[in-house]
Amino acid sequence: MKYISTRDTARQPASFTDILLGGLAPDGGLYLPESYPQLDTATLNSWRTLLADKGYAALAAEVLKLFIDDIPAQDIEAIAARAYTSPKFVDPEIVPVTELGEGLFIGHLSEGPTAAFKDMAMQLLGELFEYELARRGETLNILGATSGDTGSSAEYAMRGRHGIRVFMLTPAGRMTAFQQAQMFGLDDPNIFNIALDGVFDDCQDVVKAVSGDADFKAAYRIGAVNSINWARLMAQVVYYISCWLKVTETADQKVSFSVPTGNFGDICAGHIARQMGLPIDRLIVATNENDVLDEFFRTGNYRPRPAAETTATSSPSMDISRASNFERFAFDLLGRDAAETAELFGTKVKEGGFSLDHDKIAAAREDYGFLSGSSSHADRLATIKDVHERFDYLADPHTADGIKVARGAQREGVETPIVCLETALPVKFAETITEAIGSAPEPPERFAGILDTERHVKDLPNDASAVKDYITTSIQKTEV
Repeated sequence: MKYISTRDTARQPASFTDILLGGLAPDGGLYLPESYPQLDTATLNSWRTLLADKGYAALAAEVLKLFIDDIPAQDIEAIAARAYTSPKFVDPEIVPVTELGEGLFIGHLSEGPTAAFKDMAMQLLGELFEYELARRGETLNILGATSGDTGSSAEYAMRGRHGIRVFMLTPAGRMTAFQQAQMFGLDDPNIFNIALDGVFDDCQDVVKAVSGDADFKAAYRIGAVNSINWARLMAQVVYYISCWLKVTETADQKVSFSVPTGNFGDICAGHIARQMGLPIDRLIVATNENDVLDEFFRTGNYRPRPAAETTATSSPSMDISRASNFERFAFDLLGRDAAETAELFGTKVKEGGFSLDHDKIAAAREDYGFLSGSSSHADRLATIKDVHERFDYLADPHTADGIKVARGAQREGVETPIVCLETALPVKFAETITEAIGSAPEPPERFAGILDTERHVKDLPNDASAVKDYITTSIQKTEV
């Protein structure tokens, strides 16, 4: 299995371990397999038995082997077994699936250590990073910015790992108390929390400035953990297969998925699973008020908006108007034309966006199975209240967006069962939950007392030089 960049007309191949520790390709594109491995009925039937007998980690190992040929099979099995285990994940099924009602199911992706779906990929990424760095005898200093969930997911995945440090920027005073406690409560010597005097956009700007200093980046081995890393999408393909196996009884049954998304990573994994031959009927894109993706799938117009026009909503993880992973799907939709992809995402997006013709958008819906819809604050409040009262399920605001849009897809004619992929546990968004049902969600037992933990965080000014100085000093003081 080799990988190519979405913008490389020469299609120069790279191995999995070549691209594991990086993000963007040198030409600015994103990596995808040269071709998608194909699933047949015999494989799906064998995986149904494997999942039932040996569990999620064993299934994950078999899927990963399809994409990785430069790590020995037995090592992949060990990596998956370490990543997906209980009690790290509260439920031994790792990704349980429950029936909500009226043809809807919930794929529970929030059983991990930070109660967010990002744990599903980050836990695997932590194992892969540590494994490959040890093989190379190298270290990595991860620099990132977060408004909450990504940071805690990355830190919990990388804490205590040999050869890895994590420096995570957060906007001072702008995360929920729960999110702050999750991150700042960690006292691992390889985790460094930085509260920047600014907003989230300032944090991102500092990360870009530090990463843009080529000499500093090389000297201090600065790396990134973000949703454009291919290994994260590869990990997410597994739970589509697992959910499909749990909802169906035979290999010819089709299932649809409704996915709350802003950066297009979660649902892009579904696209890959469908291209592999998993019997997926519809991939339903659920957005909030920041509806750039919904607009594209309805009209063919892709119009990313500047930060000033990106609305702050009650499903904040989807407050994105430039979907990083969308380029991967567009590459397939354009017949894997790297030159056209580079033009659209390298030039046209900077000019305000682009439009695809009717045939292309028809193909996105008919050949690739995409539908879309959007949800508002009022919609998610009503959905949270309704499913809580009728089905005794408490949805977080993002998952509520997914349920709302799934119901819309049913009205538009989708008849197959729809799995709504859960985004996070509602305890992370207590204010919105209280507004919806009149009371705050009960914290899960594993988070009891989390708000009382001692905080470990460094306050710094909004200045890239100050951040670089802190990174330099911290590296000199710690061994990993």
